[in-house]
Amino acid sequence: MKKVFGTGTLLTAILAGALTLAAAPPIPVMLLDGEQGGPYHAWQETTPYLKKMLDETKVFNVDVVTAPPAGGDFTRFKPEFSKYKVIVSNYDVPDERWSAELKESFEQYIKNGGGLVAVHAADNAFPKWVAYNEMIGIGGWRGRDEKSGPLWYFKDGQLVSDPSPGRAGSHGARLGYKIVNQNTTHPITKGLPKEWLHVPDELYATLRGPGKNMTVLSTAFSIRSNRGTDRDEPILMVLAYGKGRIFHTVMGHDLAALNCVGFIATFQRGTEWAATGKVKQKLPADFPTADKVSTRPGYAPPAGWTSPGGRPAPRAAKPAA
Repeated sequence: MKKVFGTGTLLTAILAGALTLAAAPPIPVMLLDGEQGGPYHAWQETTPYLKKMLDETKVFNVDVVTAPPAGGDFTRFKPEFSKYKVIVSNYDVPDERWSAELKESFEQYIKNGGGLVAVHAADNAFPKWVAYNEMIGIGGWRGRDEKSGPLWYFKDGQLVSDPSPGRAGSHGARLGYKIVNQNTTHPITKGLPKEWLHVPDELYATLRGPGKNMTVLSTAFSIRSNRGTDRDEPILMVLAYGKGRIFHTVMGHDLAALNCVGFIATFQRGTEWAATGKVKQKLPADFPTADKVSTRPGYAPPAGWTSPGGRPAPRAAKPAA
């Protein structure tokens, strides 16, 4: 039987659909932070900025969970991972801090479909935890070397696995650099400019790891004159671990680096993708271009701020082409 809808019925249906979409519950997010290796990653400063980025989308509901410090009581640290669709890690910690039971709980959460977002310093964490390194794909520092996995970088437009010996993890001075999207069809990078400028930040290089189920979305050229490798180094990656989705960004060293619309937008989009497998957020109109950086006053470091470790604030410079 053919159904005929009048104008009023159709309008009611459209409004009902719109209300259903508007009423979609926010995505529950755990933002995990705590002890960092040395004075160089000030999670007490960066966590509020990361939370603000997620809160302003109205897509997420964020709980901050802070792990105990070195020497603290980890026996009572039992995060309820299953309450969340995605864990955002702003957390760099040695292997021995977490018990085998806690690690197993986290592994099962990701295997069963939980999401993970690894931000900058989280790249350094848990150097000997096999499952964690499979989740993030590549990492640096904390004793990683060729036994941790090969080097990974782009050469002639292709991802290269290089078993050369040596320590993992390096960067030069904090300068601006150009991001090149090697994958323009993934939901996180779809619609972004092919190339765009990032504000001064650490450009991680010589990263090592298993690289399993890893897709490199974006790279940046590590110029030798800034203690670099003269290679296109991975900057944004996505990975699979069991049913879980992982988004890994090496950007975001400090408050100055976080004040980049490119970082903000890819972090917001990456978190949504890790949680749901989709990205519904629109690309912001102020996204950077191939020849112009973009920042927001609301994310400017406070007056008198200095970068962690007592080092001078990063200086602007024209990135390598």
